[in-house]
Amino acid sequence: MKRTGNAGLRVALLLGIAIAGSGCQIFNRLAHVGEEPPMTQIQNPVQAPHYTPVSLPMPAEVPRPRPPNSLWRHGARAFFKDQRAMRVGDLVTITISIDENATLNNTTTHNRTNATDSSIGAFLGYETSLSRVLPETINPGSLVDIDSSTANTGTGTITRDEKINLSIAAVITQKLPNGNLVVLGRQEIRVNFEVRQLQIAGIVRPEDITAGNTISSDKIAEARISYGGKGHISDLQQPRYGQQIYDIIWPF
Repeated sequence: MKRTGNAGLRVALLLGIAIAGSGCQIFNRLAHVGEEPPMTQIQNPVQAPHYTPVSLPMPAEVPRPRPPNSLWRHGARAFFKDQRAMRVGDLVTITISIDENATLNNTTTHNRTNATDSSIGAFLGYETSLSRVLPETINPGSLVDIDSSTANTGTGTITRDEKINLSIAAVITQKLPNGNLVVLGRQEIRVNFEVRQLQIAGIVRPEDITAGNTISSDKIAEARISYGGKGHISDLQQPRYGQQIYDIIWPF
């Protein structure tokens, strides 16, 4: 009885905390009935409670000499300098354009028929002595008679239609020994209670980057493109965890 009472107290405490948390949201919404939703005040983002400094791969500092009596500084972005991304930490714009249509039809038919007959008409006169070896009297002329028939038919159809047109800025995270660049781009967009996530990663050649510092996704080797989301809508579209586990372990 004591354990049951403790369990009931814990459940009541958890329910109380949940109701209190939702109650604060209800009171905040009731306080602005008939009014426009308040906007966030402009403030220093560094002083925000959950602010975290950004840490990305950066090129190593290279000492740059300052020649006397010169109007140009070594390594400066001059008029004639290539502005395309080429170092770790530089940004490059990736354009994703996917328009694919695919239809696959597959039909398989398999038929197989087997027939086996075995008999002993004469075996040096010993065919009549088989009843001594086998438990019952048998007919030597019809020892084995096996017939089998198998038929399988399979039909499959796959139809796919994908269209994606996006642009995302990626950062160069690594420069390989042969000069190729490893890029990684991530983007998150939150609308109400749904977060849309876009991520792309891969390896590009510096020669494929255009003069406008852009590159198309079809020129990215080992490309990994992910477009999805999380939130209330995505959660409702997914089966419950129990249903997913049931579909994995159920063999039929």
